[in-house]
Amino acid sequence: MRESVGEYYGQVLQSSEDLQTKACSTDEVIPRYIKNALTLVAGEVMSRYYGCGLVAPELLAGLSILDLGSGSGRDCYVLAQLVGPEGRVVGVDMTDEQLQVANEYKDYHADLFGFDNVEFIKGDIEHLEQLNLKANSFDLIVSNCVINLCEDKAGVLAQAYQLLKSGGEMYFSDVYADKRIPKVLTKDSLLHGECLSGALYWNDFENIAKAAGFLDPRLVKDRPLSINNEHVLARIGHIGFYSATYRLFKLPELDPACEDYGQAVIYNGGICDCEQAFSLDKHHFIETGKVFPVCGNTYRMLAQTRFAPHFEFIGNFDRHYGIFKGRDSSLPYDKIPSSMLISEPNSDSGCC
Repeated sequence: MRESVGEYYGQVLQSSEDLQTKACSTDEVIPRYIKNALTLVAGEVMSRYYGCGLVAPELLAGLSILDLGSGSGRDCYVLAQLVGPEGRVVGVDMTDEQLQVANEYKDYHADLFGFDNVEFIKGDIEHLEQLNLKANSFDLIVSNCVINLCEDKAGVLAQAYQLLKSGGEMYFSDVYADKRIPKVLTKDSLLHGECLSGALYWNDFENIAKAAGFLDPRLVKDRPLSINNEHVLARIGHIGFYSATYRLFKLPELDPACEDYGQAVIYNGGICDCEQAFSLDKHHFIETGKVFPVCGNTYRMLAQTRFAPHFEFIGNFDRHYGIFKGRDSSLPYDKIPSSMLISEPNSDSGCC
């Protein structure tokens, strides 16, 4: 399957227009700061983008970032602008054709930005240990619709955990399913290349992430995926698919569940594009200046990471009040999956 993925993304796909479904495309409102950065990315790099989400979180200036499955480099060149000359971005990809495009435009972007802080490495993200990357050396690891293509997903997450600094974050978008994919379908090269048959059942993903050390995966956003290809729909339409973005923090002291210690935070503003409120994840929309009760894990995610200077922290861990109310183990995604329906011809969303 590894060779099949390399062929599909290196030779079969020449641009996003060649995709058979819209699983590997982005349909999100793009924040102003990302939209501005995208305008400076070379056209050929943009045309070979196959991501399913936005992987540029807040407060990136000066960070060291690793992009797993960087492809033609679109996300790397966006992130390079956001980290600035004091930061660095390393992209890892196994596909020669994609890396050729990414490297061809390195000088172009360096001249345009006024600094050169991007590096591309050929390698398999399932074997990051072979790439001479230092443990505990990255502030942020991103990935955009790539981990579903890997066979050893647990290994990818475990190695990512080792490469992150304490308090660092893995922020990535991928495709997930509302049930486990039958084994016979996981061997279908088209379904696999279209980011469908390699998708993890969402609850398996959460357990794998926890086993890797990311003890409290946080869902940032999600959307149901529609399948507008009758052949694909006939084979896999009984499964609901979602594009979802998660953030995973390397914080070893996190509790296995959301525990209540009577804590709260106050967001003081100051984060770009988040002056009125800051969204840590789907369930934590924190308005500026308002006392916001949080569980112990959320408290640590804000107090022990790059977000700390923008918050006031109320309480400590001296007294425990039990499980924090409001969390359960049901399907975390909001909408009824639309992958069972063929999209209307004019409803297809383009890649950003």
